[in-house]
Amino acid sequence: MKNDKKGQQYRVNEQIRVREVRIVGEGESKVMPTRQALDLARQEGVDLVEISPNANPPVCRIIDYSKFLYQQKKRAKEMKAKQVKQEVKEIRFGPQTDDHDYNFKLKHAKEFLEEGNKVRAYVFFRGRSILFKEQGEVLLLRFASDLEEYGKVEQMPSLEGKKMFLYLSPKKAGVAKKSQQKMDRERREAEAKEAAEQQAETNIQEAPAANGLFANMKGGEDVLNKLRQKNQK
Repeated sequence: MKNDKKGQQYRVNEQIRVREVRIVGEGESKVMPTRQALDLARQEGVDLVEISPNANPPVCRIIDYSKFLYQQKKRAKEMKAKQVKQEVKEIRFGPQTDDHDYNFKLKHAKEFLEEGNKVRAYVFFRGRSILFKEQGEVLLLRFASDLEEYGKVEQMPSLEGKKMFLYLSPKKAGVAKKSQQKMDRERREAEAKEAAEQQAETNIQEAPAANGLFANMKGGEDVLNKLRQKNQK
């Protein structure tokens, strides 16, 4: 076992000072004296690692500690990669926003929520337009209602200075958007694959002499029949 002096998260070997432990691994679970578990770990040339100290008795695994730490770091990295980075996107309105502008901003808000981002919508009251604050509140409530399928209200409209805010969070976990470059590359690869398959079918049709080549191959007759069936569809 390598020393893990930098912020060790788990008790290992002699650091485990309880009388008995539960050993888990490969679908098995059994309680035994800690001393016996340590002896088993030494016999296998690995370590006794406490993975659940608050259980009764504490749960341990007999495993190479370095390997165990590597598995934990790998799992944490995979979990982080699956998470979608959540941002707060802003949508700004005026108290007398027309329908065209409203629908344009509504469309963007839907996209933001579908991607897993939060939305902070607000109405900005310039000068004497603060007199229309009720109108701004109605606009934000309409906005929340139109987005009900995509997001849930975190905070109802509230006035802060010259701005009235509404906060929405996504109902579903977001899906990371692919870059345009990646989508173009995948499209080109799919087109190239399809072209290669079509060329292979054309070769079968235009070169009957090739049938003998397939027939001499191991399993060649099956390959030839599949290509013919696919071409007939």
